[in-house]
This record gives sequence, C-alpha cells and structure tokens, in this order.
Amino acid sequence: MDRPHAPASRSGAGRLGHARFQGFAMSSSFSGRTVLVTGATSGIGYETARRLAERGATVLLHGRTPEEAQAAADRLVATAGVNGARLRPLAADFVRLEEVENLAHAVVREHPRLDVLVNNAAIAAPERHTLTADGNEISFQVNFLAHYLLTTMLEPALTSDPGGRVVNVSSALHRSGAIQWNDPQRARRYSRLAAYAQSQLALTVFAADPRVTAVSVDPGVCETGLLPLYGHEGAPAAEGAEHVVRLCDPATEIVNGAYYDRSERVAPAVAATEERTVKRLSKLADLLVGHTA
Repeated sequence: MDRPHAPASRSGAGRLGHARFQGFAMSSSFSGRTVLVTGATSGIGYETARRLAERGATVLLHGRTPEEAQAAADRLVATAGVNGARLRPLAADFVRLEEVENLAHAVVREHPRLDVLVNNAAIAAPERHTLTADGNEISFQVNFLAHYLLTTMLEPALTSDPGGRVVNVSSALHRSGAIQWNDPQRARRYSRLAAYAQSQLALTVFAADPRVTAVSVDPGVCETGLLPLYGHEGAPAAEGAEHVVRLCDPATEIVNGAYYDRSERVAPAVAATEERTVKRLSKLADLLVGHTA
C-alpha cells in the first residue's frame, strides 16, 4: 500500500530548531534486529524493507495478500540481492480487523521479541463514503485503527527488551485534520480529504501513547502509486524511506510522541501533544476495534 503525502511546510513554522538531529548517521548494521513493516509491497514501505534487510535486519514484510507479500520478498532477493533468509512475508487485509489480529498472533508466535514496528500501510480515502465489514470508515480503519490494534497486540513483543520502538509513517496533512469524536465514521458529512487527514492525525496522536515508545514521521512528498490523486510531484520513494529507516536505528535517540519532518523534529498539530486527546483516542479506538488494551 502506497502513501500519499502533503507537501511539508517550507516556512519553518513550528520547527524545533534545537532538535535537528546532530550527526544523524545510521548504524552500519541492523544485524540481530527484527522489524515488521506494514504496507511493504510497494512505495516507501518496500524501500524501507529493502534498506533494513540490506543492513542485516530480519524483516517481516506485510502485504495485503500472501501473493503480494511473497512477490515483494522475491523481488528483493532478485533485484536487491537481499538474503532471502532475512525476509518473512506475512499477509493481512487491513479492511478486516480479524486478519489484523491473525497477523499479530503470527508475529508473536514466531518472533516473541520485536525490535521495531513500522506502521506504514495506508490508502487514500475513496471518493464515496465507504464502510468496512467492521463498520468503520475505510481509510480510518486501514490507516489508523488497524495499526492501533496491531501495535497494542504486539506490545509484549515490543517491550520484551529495552529499546523496542514504533515508527508511524504519517503526513503533513495531519495538521489539517480533526477527529470527529461523535461521528468518527463521517457518516453525516463526508469529504475524502477530511477523512484521510483525520486518519493521519489519529496515527500521529497515537504516537504519544505511553505504552510503547513511538514517533511519527512525514517522509516528505514521495512518488507512490497514490500521488497523482493529490496532484503533487514527489521525490523517489527511496528518499522518503531513508528518513523512516533512520528512526528505526537504535543509534537514533527518540522521544515518545515526537514528530519528524524528514530528518528534523518539529512540533506536530496541537492535538497530538494533548494528554487528554491521547487518552480519548485510545478509548475510542478500543471501542471501534472491539479490543480492551
């Protein structure tokens, strides 16, 4: 699943000048580390998986179907020279929460210790209001609720050893978003851009949840399959992936709930810094996914 992105602010407003990474270099190796990347069959997710595997990580490649996940693994072996033993294709269609639960169970069963979870999978909100079989607006479920459920179910694996972390691949569009607490499915008034922005804001707010150390990153406007829908020119997906991989690196110190515009820490939308919003979102998400964290 590719990701659309809004252009990052060029004005510098909201930037934490003191927080630019100094010596933002990566470790030479991810050897011995296990990383799950959702939406790893194309775009930023695929390029993130490639770079992690090239640097020695065991990468759990998530795709919508078993065939797509396996094809991505085969492509990494054939074109990037990645050792196939470092790749584990896994499948779950995020429009079905039962499949997300099955994915989490499979990961915990095979990898009781997980070093990094990259929540990258995303879709653009469709033109017409669409609900999943679980009763959720489709982009809210795929982009946020599925990742919320996956992350909470993987909490034991992510916290089994110190240093486990979550990297949420977000978008500058979260700044224009608003969570409709009384109508999160946007049944009363639907706009595809507003629905997508809501999903990105929720994902960014979720990074501040204290249960697992997590950050959000806008990797910049990148060329993905969904980019034409938003009318922007973008950089190669590989360039955006570098910003994601840096935040996966244990050599990169992170602060829970922080938001990054590529390699620079900046202030997110105000809602993403409010403790009451974090708690309220957690309660809403638990209700919508039928899960008690």
